[in-house]
Amino acid sequence: MEWESLLSLKRFGDTNKRLRAEQDNLRLGFEVDYDRIVFSNAFRSLQDKTQVIPFSKTDFVHTRLTHSLEVSVVGRSIGRLAGKAILDNNPHLQSTLAYQPNDFGAITAAACLAHDIGNPPFGHSGEKAIGHFFSSGQGAQYGSEMTALEFQDLCDFEGNANGLKILTDSKPGTEGGLRLSYATLGAFVKYPKGSLPIKPTTHVADKKYGYFQAQAPFFNELAEELTLSVSGHYLRHPLAYLVEAADDICYTIIDFEDGINLGWISEDFALEYLINLVRDRIDSKKYAQLVHKPQRLSYLRALAIHSLIQDVVQIFLENETAILEGKFQSALLDKSQYKAQIEDIISLSVREIYQSKEVIQKEVIGHRAITVLLEHYTRAAVLKWQGNARTFDKLILSLVPEGTQIVGKSLYDTLLNVSCFIASLSDGKALRMAQDIGS
Repeated sequence: MEWESLLSLKRFGDTNKRLRAEQDNLRLGFEVDYDRIVFSNAFRSLQDKTQVIPFSKTDFVHTRLTHSLEVSVVGRSIGRLAGKAILDNNPHLQSTLAYQPNDFGAITAAACLAHDIGNPPFGHSGEKAIGHFFSSGQGAQYGSEMTALEFQDLCDFEGNANGLKILTDSKPGTEGGLRLSYATLGAFVKYPKGSLPIKPTTHVADKKYGYFQAQAPFFNELAEELTLSVSGHYLRHPLAYLVEAADDICYTIIDFEDGINLGWISEDFALEYLINLVRDRIDSKKYAQLVHKPQRLSYLRALAIHSLIQDVVQIFLENETAILEGKFQSALLDKSQYKAQIEDIISLSVREIYQSKEVIQKEVIGHRAITVLLEHYTRAAVLKWQGNARTFDKLILSLVPEGTQIVGKSLYDTLLNVSCFIASLSDGKALRMAQDIGS
């Protein structure tokens, strides 16, 4: 991989090369990516999608929207710092091609902003609900009518792959979806592989999959443009490591903070964990002046994020060659000097937040809501595709927002469209629709 190709400004449908030197620095192409994501319908729906705690009644708890905004801020800082060092090591990128440190920040920030855009309602339990419907629920009956690859997309429904579909899916009048730069799309795809084969490897890029079979032709074009295609497989875009790191930093620290604000984690206990992470950076005099615990928490959180940003950038730069060669196999934070402290915080969060009775109870409600919607909408859509739709089926499908494609050219397209439509719903919308339709 080479940075010149990895920083491609190309967009869907372009026939001529977009040169960085010809860009308007007042509205750079990578910054346009950010703007297009912000104004998209899919991004707005994140305001009512679960980050950790579904149906929270407090304003303190993060949604997917606030989480994504915070990840983008962290990602921008990481990208800029890494970009400055990359340009120092590759001066022709700046002197000849006109790339700037902020370009790296803009790409990373845009990809971070979109990183959860494809996630279904109710967090990761929403993904599991869709997958379970096809692997062992009513949707299993369709498995014999599709290829193994197509059916695996449904049985292992992946929010990351749905995100790429949202960003790139062509519709009449909007060819290429949001038409983001290929550099941003490359940084967005943390898992550059299809749903099959399920690779039993330790490489972080094989942990999940990043595109549906419906998007495979476009992803191949994207990978060829960015020089990610090597010997029959795809490499991870280097900036995807930075996107992943920004997400890891935020959910480690911010989910922990949510647990404190909900009273699920003792503030005294929590402060001790954060102090262990930033002990060498604390200004004792300033800290002593912070009278209230929320002030101390905010101060320690800021220090923790700053420390992890600096650490991540250093790890990235130390391993830049291996990353460009596709040989770096772990997430950046797995190599962090603070790994032990991070693991302590995550372990406490898992025990007190993710596995709490309140979270599990609400995940059950969400799982059932998605199952009810899938039962009705898959049946109606398949019958419509077959030309056998009943009056009730037509009424169900009439509730789909205008411009949303449900019935596709094939059974796979139809079922994928239904799954992605349900994945696009907010938590509240999915719950209300399931209650209105009934079981």
